Amino acid sequence: MDQTCGGYTETKNATKEIQTICDQVKPQVEQKTGEKYEVFTALQDRSQLVNGTNYLIKVHVGGSSYLLLKVYQSFSGELGEPSVKKDHKDDPIVPF
Repeated sequence: MDQTCGGYTETKNATKEIQTICDQVKPQVEQKTGEKYEVFTALQDRSQLVNGTNYLIKVHVGGSSYLLLKVYQSFSGELGEPSVKKDHKDDPIVPF
């Protein structure tokens, strides 16, 4: 992973690891948004090495709908509460 401490990586296609993170936080995202998602597919992500890792993940949630998730994962593998914002397919992945 090409990354310096504190800086975000370039946007890349999501891996199986990123999809696994999305699958784990999906119930929290559904609770926050008040929606149930039949589709919840990680498309792209960026990461930031801090005291753990911050992930910015673009997720397709069906039709023409997308979400941008910010998820913190500690070095022990614990996932923090995700932050969520609505996004568009072609919007760049930028910190929020």
